[in-house]
Amino acid sequence: MSGHAEIPAGFAPLQSGGPFIQHNGPLYLRHEGSTVQFGFRVEPRHVNPMNNLHGGMMASFCDMLLPLSVHRKSSEVANRFLPTISLQIDYLAPAPLGAWVQGEAEPLRVTRSLVFAQGLVTADGVPCARVSGVFKIGPAVPSNAVE
Repeated sequence: MSGHAEIPAGFAPLQSGGPFIQHNGPLYLRHEGSTVQFGFRVEPRHVNPMNNLHGGMMASFCDMLLPLSVHRKSSEVANRFLPTISLQIDYLAPAPLGAWVQGEAEPLRVTRSLVFAQGLVTADGVPCARVSGVFKIGPAVPSNAVE
């Protein structure tokens, strides 16, 4: 894994998601213009017995990817808590130990009470997950909350 330890240019650590994702991260963000990307490096603590990213970690990443992307791409809900109602993931390929996992997502529709979003996740550039979700538009995030 030593040759894969670097983080791609433009990505910076993201303090986000509370203690759970801080413990399981770190996640990184690259936000340049309209491009919003999140990523992380697959570490030994993230893998299953086959040394590929555990599906639960992929699900956690996707559950952060969609609402955090929506926050940055939709001013309507930029400061609102977006609890997950539904999350669908198609696992397309493994993400091996040491791989850089990166995702991009788009809001599809924002209604008075719901957000619909979809995204694609790659591992070292190979599509590894397709994700879509529905999120409830919750209350404003407290100003002292992390992200």
